[in-house]
Amino acid sequence: MGARARLRDALDRFEPPPRAVDWSLLLFVSAEVGTGLVSFTVGVPEGWPLFWLHRALGFAIVGLLVWKLARVRRRLTDPSLWQRSTALSVLTLVAAVGALSTGILWVFGLDIRISYWTLLSVHVGFGLVLLLLVVAHASTRFRLPRRADFERRRTVLRYTVLLGAGAAAYRLQQGVNELLDTAGSDRRFSGSQPREGDGNGAFPITSWVADDPDPIDRESYRLQVDGLVANPIELDAEELAAGHETEALLDCTSGWYTVQEWRGIRVSDLLDAAGEIDEEAAYVRFVSVTGYRWSLPLAEAEDALLATHVGEERLSHGHGAPARLIAPGRRGFQWVKWVTHIEVRSEYDAGQWVVTLTSGFD
Repeated sequence: MGARARLRDALDRFEPPPRAVDWSLLLFVSAEVGTGLVSFTVGVPEGWPLFWLHRALGFAIVGLLVWKLARVRRRLTDPSLWQRSTALSVLTLVAAVGALSTGILWVFGLDIRISYWTLLSVHVGFGLVLLLLVVAHASTRFRLPRRADFERRRTVLRYTVLLGAGAAAYRLQQGVNELLDTAGSDRRFSGSQPREGDGNGAFPITSWVADDPDPIDRESYRLQVDGLVANPIELDAEELAAGHETEALLDCTSGWYTVQEWRGIRVSDLLDAAGEIDEEAAYVRFVSVTGYRWSLPLAEAEDALLATHVGEERLSHGHGAPARLIAPGRRGFQWVKWVTHIEVRSEYDAGQWVVTLTSGFD
């Protein structure tokens, strides 16, 4: 037997059973979407393993797709074998190729916008659609896995190699970026690319989902600070420009980051001005004029800043004027813009996750 034949034989023996491939695709795509969504909330370097797992899963899905397509290619290419579910199979394949290709192009540093969306945003869209299609496709041929499909020792070996190859491929891609000095070579651990400069024009104007309010009139603007405090207060825009400065890194889930000097008033000073805080207080909720909101644990909130300026410039409307939250270590969607209300609370606000998806829709 020649070397090529031996290699083909080894690969055939390494390939999981068909049912295992189908279930693995469902599980891997689900895990890929899950790690991707959770990664949106991770802003500190200690969270890097989650991003590595996400990328390794992506490369591993490529291997699973190769096995899947090798098995069903005749059903897709021969019109006489087409069934009602064939269209769903083709749509699933298109979504998979879309998700994988946009992800690979993004990590190599390609930076383009498609209407309002970055390539990373398109990648996320493909990923969400892919999960729905994979679930729908699996339901058309639902078969419970058998013990033989996942024989323990061989299964552990297969998936260890598959994930290890995915991690190695990602590390190789990083090396190529560094060697060729591509735009992807100076990405942050989160995959975000840098935006250089100072002030409003240094970084893009982005909003989570549909938030797009009219500009707020500075003369009529008021910030309320209340909740579990002794003396609720109301401040105008001029009273917020206290001049406290802090340098903080904004890492946006659209795929870019920037380091800026922010100026405004410390949240701790606002809370001090509102009098004694109730002993039951545990969270501080920041609410936008749009209804969008996010909460921080009390201790973290006290270290945050309510910014009125970026660089030497007053915040522009698109960047959250008259005041936006600056929360170091948090991702950009948690830096609430157009803050009009700060509330000290005793309980975590689970409803904020729903509001992030509905805010801005009339």
